[in-house]
Amino acid sequence: MDAKQQDVIAILKLYELRRDEKMRAARAWYFTEFQPESAADIVKLMLSGQSESAYFRMVTSYWDMAASLVNNGGIDERLFLDANTEYIGLFAKLEPFIAEVRETFGEADYLAHLEALALKKPNARQIMASRRALFARWAKKN
Repeated sequence: MDAKQQDVIAILKLYELRRDEKMRAARAWYFTEFQPESAADIVKLMLSGQSESAYFRMVTSYWDMAASLVNNGGIDERLFLDANTEYIGLFAKLEPFIAEVRETFGEADYLAHLEALALKKPNARQIMASRRALFARWAKKN
């Protein structure tokens, strides 16, 4: 099996993990109900110990791990970026507040892998702004 085939298998395994019932519920919550308006909202959620805190940690740590695999050469970057877009939407919700969240927790590298990967996407800032607008429309419908 060549390296490209191994990358394909790794991406498919990551996709399988996203299909887990709990992960699906966490992802659905993140994209439809989680609407932070400040870093304080994120910090409060993380410290709450409620199921939503677990959902947040599950989704963000999954994508940070996947990003780490790509950023460190474990999965071909182009293949990964071509096969996935959810990570950039996920980071779009956090991007306006991430510096303050990191400062609050004293963790300068919190979700740094995810951020680095998201910012590699051409027109990343425009895409994230567009995703935030989409998420705001979804929130108004709820």
